[in-house]
Amino acid sequence: MGNAATGVIFPITVVGWGLSLFFGDGAAAWLSVSLGEGKGENIHRGVGNAMLASFLSGSFVILIAYLWGDNLLMLLGGTEANISLAHDYGTIIYAMMPLALVQNCLAAIIRADGAPGYAMFAMIVGAVLNIIGDPVAIYALDLGIQGAAYATILGQFVSFVICACYLVRSKTFKIQWHSFVPDFKILPKIMALGTSSFLTQLCIVATTIVNNVLFVRYGMASEFGADIPLAAFVVIMKLFQIVLNVAIGIAAGAQPIVGYNYGAKQYGRVKQLLKLVLLWTAGICLVFTVLFEALPRAFISMFGAGGGSEGLDTELYMQFAIPCLRIYLMFIVFTCLQKVCSIFLQSIGRAKLAAPLAFLRDILLILFAFLVPLGLGVMGVAWAAPIADAAAILITLPVMVWVWKKLGSQEKEITAGSSLQT
Repeated sequence: MGNAATGVIFPITVVGWGLSLFFGDGAAAWLSVSLGEGKGENIHRGVGNAMLASFLSGSFVILIAYLWGDNLLMLLGGTEANISLAHDYGTIIYAMMPLALVQNCLAAIIRADGAPGYAMFAMIVGAVLNIIGDPVAIYALDLGIQGAAYATILGQFVSFVICACYLVRSKTFKIQWHSFVPDFKILPKIMALGTSSFLTQLCIVATTIVNNVLFVRYGMASEFGADIPLAAFVVIMKLFQIVLNVAIGIAAGAQPIVGYNYGAKQYGRVKQLLKLVLLWTAGICLVFTVLFEALPRAFISMFGAGGGSEGLDTELYMQFAIPCLRIYLMFIVFTCLQKVCSIFLQSIGRAKLAAPLAFLRDILLILFAFLVPLGLGVMGVAWAAPIADAAAILITLPVMVWVWKKLGSQEKEITAGSSLQT
């Protein structure tokens, strides 16, 4: 029930995450391209505007969440059995959202500023505090699901403080008070470059809400009931997010290098980076796929195996969760490759190509999630994922082939120009 409750809050937190990437990844890409082009004098304005926009966006999200209250949670897939837990968890999580968004925005900027180790340190410290704080707050202090929320916001706050401290030692910009004055020439450029990241997260929200609702609806008509499919899906989505974030981490780590080299017209290096990103993403995702298919019960058990005082039957829960995990994550390698391609296009300033690819898979997933269960019932909601993954990669492939050829032709033009000058 705790998993189901956090799953209800999950779409709200991902909206916040998406907004922080909207401004953070956009600012990071803009910073890298600007440095490559030798135009670094206004970078501090972009950083300040991105931070301000992240903070205001987080404030807006929590305002909506608090005002809408439990009605919003019911809309996101809450049930009578888990709504109280979701409420207790969410009201605490919301409070830190503005600063959590600024922290995530700064992490992207810090990476682009040439200090990925510092950004990673900030994230790891927050994560470790969260992991340690969870059992202490939940069990030792007997705070239950509220304890999990307190541990989360503690980790987020400490990560924020560490990232904020970086601003006094930044390499390519010096933040000043007037950096935070809204600049409506720079901010739209940042937002255009961050659109792909934002849409990626927004689509995760949309697919999560649709899946939550459909798992509950079709689950009620099955032997599993409403809460077992929802709880299982939440676990699967957490595993999905772990793998997807590894892939996004690879692409985001390459983003400043790609952007700089593209701005400097080093197209051969850009192509080499694309190959490395795709190879590493494919390799890591295939390892995860093998593990998920071979050891589904072990991964599900990491998040609790059902049963307990809430009344979920453990074996019935596993009877649903194991095949659901195997089906839903079957083609996760295609999902990750498709998302990585979108981030790469964002890195080279191809916002018009990156944006539609960012939400392509998720739009297809929503479509198939409504259609496939008509014939297969509750398990059909899971089957929609691999079908959408396969369709999305088939559409993305010709786009990337065209981009690869375009980079090749640009590389030849630069080489020919250099030869003529010689």
